[in-house]
Amino acid sequence: MTIEPTSIPDVKIVRRKAFGDARGYFEETWRADEFLKAGIDVRFVQDNHSVSARGVLRGLHWQKPPHSQGKLVSVMVGRIVDVAVDIRRDSPTFGKWVMEELSEENHSSLWIPPGFAHGFMVMSEIAHFTYKCTDTYHPECEAGMRWDDPTLAIPWPTEGMTVLTSPKDTAAQLFSESVAI
Repeated sequence: MTIEPTSIPDVKIVRRKAFGDARGYFEETWRADEFLKAGIDVRFVQDNHSVSARGVLRGLHWQKPPHSQGKLVSVMVGRIVDVAVDIRRDSPTFGKWVMEELSEENHSSLWIPPGFAHGFMVMSEIAHFTYKCTDTYHPECEAGMRWDDPTLAIPWPTEGMTVLTSPKDTAAQLFSESVAI
């Protein structure tokens, strides 16, 4: 496992090592000692698993304090484009975003610390998406913003796709209206 910074240094790409043969493969998906070596001291308290079809776009979501969540996100089956947006007002990268492809083939995960909005779009026929969280879900702290916000101008790979979002995500506020953390 290697852990490397992205263009926003607090967001890390985690490259997992897969050991395979004719039977399939084995990989470690989380190691506290490797995260500590990378300067990330976290305690995960909740795991989630999402299954989505091609074109599903979930996000951009986060939890507000006092229940902000850090997330280690991974794809076990399929392929997605994953996005993390820095919504920490005092950050030099406030309003900037990172986009990474995560897939069962590239064996990569993304560490998204608290203070980031998160979303993903499914590029394969189906995707099994897992995430480890540093705090439990609290509906009263849930927040979101538009995935297609013109200020952020995230280049989601929507060409030739039918984008499927939830009514809640479609009605979410714009970046300028929603980032009061």
